Amino acid sequence: MRDNERVTSAIREPETPAAATPPRLIATDLDGTLLRDDKSVSPRTVAALAAAEEAGIEVFFVTGRPARWMDVVSDHVHGHGLAICGNGAAVVDLHGGPGAHRFVTVRELPRNNALDAVGVLRDAAPGTVYAVEQTYGFYQEPTYPKLHMEVPDALAPAEDLLAADSPATAEPVLKILAYHPEMEPDAFLTLARLAIGGGATVTRSSPSALLEISGPGVSKASTLALCCAERGISHEEVVAFGDMPNDVEMLTWAGRSYAMGNAHPDVLAAASGHTVANNDDGVAVVIEQLLNGRI
Repeated sequence: MRDNERVTSAIREPETPAAATPPRLIATDLDGTLLRDDKSVSPRTVAALAAAEEAGIEVFFVTGRPARWMDVVSDHVHGHGLAICGNGAAVVDLHGGPGAHRFVTVRELPRNNALDAVGVLRDAAPGTVYAVEQTYGFYQEPTYPKLHMEVPDALAPAEDLLAADSPATAEPVLKILAYHPEMEPDAFLTLARLAIGGGATVTRSSPSALLEISGPGVSKASTLALCCAERGISHEEVVAFGDMPNDVEMLTWAGRSYAMGNAHPDVLAAASGHTVANNDDGVAVVIEQLLNGRI
């Protein structure tokens, strides 16, 4: 979902104090965090994830990616086999493998909220173009750029794609994507948050001016909190990793959190700890230290 380009700051969150509680769950972002820039999982990271699971620590992948893009890590889901996708919009069982995943939980973006968000952003940022991410389908406006390695299921204005009589109404909307060809990414994020208000959750994980708009209150943090509550795991027992603004809430919620060496400034400010960059296996470095009792 992102490249390691220089990014600028839109918001600043308070740092979370480090916790000494033994971890029971590791929550990690994928792109720019667990994955290297070539989208691979290094052998060192594979070994670290397996060691954590063997030690009784659950590992959750928590990503902005849709479920259909999870094949890159589907071989590394141990035990529960669950992942949080779409910035918290879905909990997905990956045991079936690519194309055979099962949605366990869906936290949809109501179509009326999506239509409101599209309308206010069209007024606040003329030139914005949209795509619509559903549980299985992907739809976009004709002028939406080719940002994703897939062919859309249909091309139409966002208002038509989100209409009550749209052919795609049988599927829940997970998020809408809003792209602006000229605005600076964090300026676009700030503008959209102010314009949309509480009608939806707005964040970003791309180095371009591409926003991800989910249902009210839906975030990586809120869905992770629900998954942890089901397991009797407190936030103090969670260790989280991330690199972009869509990780900030999760990092501030977790008892211990680590910003990657390549992270956005807001992530560096939000996390209670820092590790080396994704290309240097920063997640594995911390897991190894955790398992060896060095942190």
